[in-house]
Amino acid sequence: MKFLDVLAGEAISPPPIWLMRQAGRYLPEYRAVRAKAGDFISLCLNPALAEEVTLQPVRKFGFDAAILFSDILILPMALGQGLRFAEGEGPRLPPLEDIGILNPDRAAGVYAPVIETVNRLRGSLPRETALIGFAGGPATVACYMLDGQGGGFCRTRELAYQRPGFVRDVLDILVEATIEYLSAQVQAGADCVMLFESWAGVFPPAQFREFVIEPNRRICAALKVRHKGVRIIGFPRLAGLLLGEYAREAGVDALGLDSVTSIGAARAACPPGMVLQGNLDPLLLKLGGRAMDDAVAQLLDEARGHPHIVNLGHGITPDVPEAHVARLVELVRRG
Repeated sequence: MKFLDVLAGEAISPPPIWLMRQAGRYLPEYRAVRAKAGDFISLCLNPALAEEVTLQPVRKFGFDAAILFSDILILPMALGQGLRFAEGEGPRLPPLEDIGILNPDRAAGVYAPVIETVNRLRGSLPRETALIGFAGGPATVACYMLDGQGGGFCRTRELAYQRPGFVRDVLDILVEATIEYLSAQVQAGADCVMLFESWAGVFPPAQFREFVIEPNRRICAALKVRHKGVRIIGFPRLAGLLLGEYAREAGVDALGLDSVTSIGAARAACPPGMVLQGNLDPLLLKLGGRAMDDAVAQLLDEARGHPHIVNLGHGITPDVPEAHVARLVELVRRG
């Protein structure tokens, strides 16, 4: 598979392409399945429907990789923390006060439908299409668990100073649970996995090293012992000047770039030969036209001769026209 060849460090032209949140609300067929499922969590935990929405963008646009349709907060739900998705408001959890409510022994039984989705996808995806499993990075998942919702994560940031031992205990539970969760995805057929540290950038340097880099390192090290040759993509969004340190220390094989990090700066900061993914601004996919065409041409020029996977700097938004996605794929395929 072209995607896996690049993850192994090969520079390929034209490069492979997939998009974060490529299975989502911008597709009418996704909205139809979501309505059938009834609610978002039910969709994530229905293997037949989750398989279908994972396959939809691959069928339509011919992406080089499919990413498992699920959510990073399935894991804390599986551990025992309540989870609901408020319409138009995003996820809601009761802010975690006591780690005693978390039960790692029950988690595998709760997320078993997600693993079944991976198993089904392994048999239904085109042979040339890679399957990406994923989990939220421990720091990012902890932010939602401690604050109870997205936003500035003020409570998490305060607890990191006032009760660092409590935050460490939460992260320790998440590290071990994430290892088991991702390992189960690999065993079920995922070709590689991705760690979404989408809120890594809320932590100052010392906390970034302790709460982001070190837990990611532990997960990567354990997975590579269990699954020889498994490839791991890290996405420490808004890491800024700590990006290179993350790339050197976390043990990932590829680095997802946000839209504010240039390819040249990332290459200079990272170890030689580091595989890069991203960093197209999602807004360009909404706007299309000359702005998107020019940005894609620049991205391809900057990445040429280096192992690179074309992607966005964050997830695709619901207001993106399908025609713009098709145009993006066309531009990339031309090289």
